[in-house]
Amino acid sequence: MTTIKTMKLSALAVLAATGTAQAHATFTSATVTAEGYALMQLQVPHGCEGKATNEVRIELPEGFVFAKPQPKPGWELEIIQGEYQKTYDNHGTKVSAGPAEIRWKGGELPDEYYDTFVIRGKISGVAAGTELAFPATQLCGSDASVAWTEVAAPGQDAHDLKNPAPVVKVVEKQGQEHMSAPAPKMVGQISVEGAFTRAMLPNQPVGGGFVTIRNAGGADRLISATSPASEIVELHEMAMEGDVMKMRKLENGIEVPAGETVELKPGGLHLMFMQVKTPFKEGDSVPVTLTFEKAGSIDVIFPVRDAAPKGHQHN
Repeated sequence: MTTIKTMKLSALAVLAATGTAQAHATFTSATVTAEGYALMQLQVPHGCEGKATNEVRIELPEGFVFAKPQPKPGWELEIIQGEYQKTYDNHGTKVSAGPAEIRWKGGELPDEYYDTFVIRGKISGVAAGTELAFPATQLCGSDASVAWTEVAAPGQDAHDLKNPAPVVKVVEKQGQEHMSAPAPKMVGQISVEGAFTRAMLPNQPVGGGFVTIRNAGGADRLISATSPASEIVELHEMAMEGDVMKMRKLENGIEVPAGETVELKPGGLHLMFMQVKTPFKEGDSVPVTLTFEKAGSIDVIFPVRDAAPKGHQHN
């Protein structure tokens, strides 16, 4: 295995939640969909015998491929490459190697706090009913660690293990891959479509909003957004500056050039719901008013999707 890249983020707002958590490191979702994309959110509930966690490692099992970890503010991200046991198809390209282990290093998660560490990838070539184990290790300084690496043998109850590895069960794909999006809505020559947000974890302080804006007229600008679901909605952008991922508020709004399409999507331009009144739940919807400098205002419904993307998604 070889390390392929390392990056460190500047200090953004850390999304950590306090309160009682499970004793073991587990995933927020117990299931993943066969031949679908999954967002693996590892819950780290405590440190090592009272010491702060400074490094988290997750080993990726065969069948979880094309992995992309989510950077964390204040943590260095290291991706370890490895050979797959078989070859996988990535939209027409045969792939036989990829990320095999993810490490978040150099951070500081005190024992009294809880946080999640997130990786997106595809479940491929794994039969429904299979349990996939993701051995994980917490390092606390140079002399303390907790290894969540024990995997139950066939027929063994995982509850009998002292330090069980986080596990998810692969289930059959059911129904449509995505919630149907509302029909496009128009104000002037501006149309908006494909609006959505994602389910939030308990105590998660912010949520993201995504939508596609098409402009059939002259140049315009999205200058603001409001929603009764949150006290504040800001227009944000995430972008790499050198080797640092930065998120910033767009004080002057989002430009929508004449005759062009602007996509607000994860990892780029997006709405940021702040001081959310009630965490968004899958199946709910969030009403939002988008205001354009020239075209005026338009009311849009943002369906709340599962926190884990399913099916093919471009980031």
